[in-house]
Amino acid sequence: MYNKTIRACYLGSFIMAVVCNLSPLLYVTFMAEFGITFEQVGRLTLLNFFTQIITSLSFSKPTDNHGIRPFVTLAHLLVFVGFLIMAFSRQIFASNPYIGLMVATVVFSIGAGLFELLLNIIILAIPSDAKESATSLLHSFYAWGFIVTVVVTTALIRVLGRANWPLIILIWSILPLVNFFNFMRVPLAPQVSEQQRTPLATLLTSRSFILIILGIAVGGATEVSMSQWTSTFAESTLGLSKEIGDLVGLCLFALLLGSARAIFGAWKGKFPLLEAMGGGALICVFCYLVAALSPWPLASLIACILCGLGSGLLWPGSVVNGANHFPLAGASLFALLAAGGNVGSALGPYLIGLTADIAPTLVKVAPWLAGLSEQEAALRSGMLVGTIFPILMVVLIWRMKRVNGR
Repeated sequence: MYNKTIRACYLGSFIMAVVCNLSPLLYVTFMAEFGITFEQVGRLTLLNFFTQIITSLSFSKPTDNHGIRPFVTLAHLLVFVGFLIMAFSRQIFASNPYIGLMVATVVFSIGAGLFELLLNIIILAIPSDAKESATSLLHSFYAWGFIVTVVVTTALIRVLGRANWPLIILIWSILPLVNFFNFMRVPLAPQVSEQQRTPLATLLTSRSFILIILGIAVGGATEVSMSQWTSTFAESTLGLSKEIGDLVGLCLFALLLGSARAIFGAWKGKFPLLEAMGGGALICVFCYLVAALSPWPLASLIACILCGLGSGLLWPGSVVNGANHFPLAGASLFALLAAGGNVGSALGPYLIGLTADIAPTLVKVAPWLAGLSEQEAALRSGMLVGTIFPILMVVLIWRMKRVNGR
């Protein structure tokens, strides 16, 4: 009965990857065409993250009151409109196209925030004994979308030329429009009624909930920090071009990220969730340490890529863990989880970049790295500090198991 609904959610997760990753692939083009600075394109990324956080928190109550369908269709419409505004920013905002880029980013980021809130709710509301599997598969489509966005956009830029970037955005805008009509028709499972719903105060005073929120924050930091810096790491340590760095570093990371989620989903709950997350977090600790401290640049790059395998379950596993503990919490649970994950995703990469700036020689205390230049050591130093994220994840999972009496 709900097969079309599940497919629409998977496509929605794919579209969310397009929303979050298409604009950054065009930042260099925007800087050249509009004469904007690194700070201004960085502002677009901050705008994206914080708009998603505010959206997730703002729409939880309206979603509980008015249902899912009005907002999930609105999400797709906003992404479509946001892409249109960005594509035609030169014409609509002729005096200052950068304002158009900011307006477009806010519009499609509201859509992305609604995706983050609603897709998990829809999947977990469908009657099934394999909710862990379904959620893991849902999040795997974000990884596939990430890969396809990088590969297809890179290919389109090469074929059409950078000057035709508005056409590239218009091509991608077809996807949210198609899925808008999908969600107009597909059946949606009933949500938790207001009388049954767990009060927000109960969530906020629960030790389990606090551990889960902290877990999704450090899980998001672990995943996004490595995914954001892997391409730069490939360029700075191996001297690869940006295109090759994106295709080798980013795409292989995302491939392993999606594979971990798809494989766990295919197991259909045969392996305990917390044990799988704990094992993944330990892999990430190892990968961060090797990336930071290996004397062989290629080994460091491979560690960055393998971190995708370890971090694959940290975010979706936290969502399922929250839903298992608080099955009657309604949209407020997913709003807080989305906000927690996005806060970690914003602060994690920032901490690594900040460390690279203020303590670039940190790893040179290791005798075998003493000969590195400051530029070569900077990002490794950030990675070393970033090891704190998966270490905290291991500790939090251990505490969750103690709280659960395991």
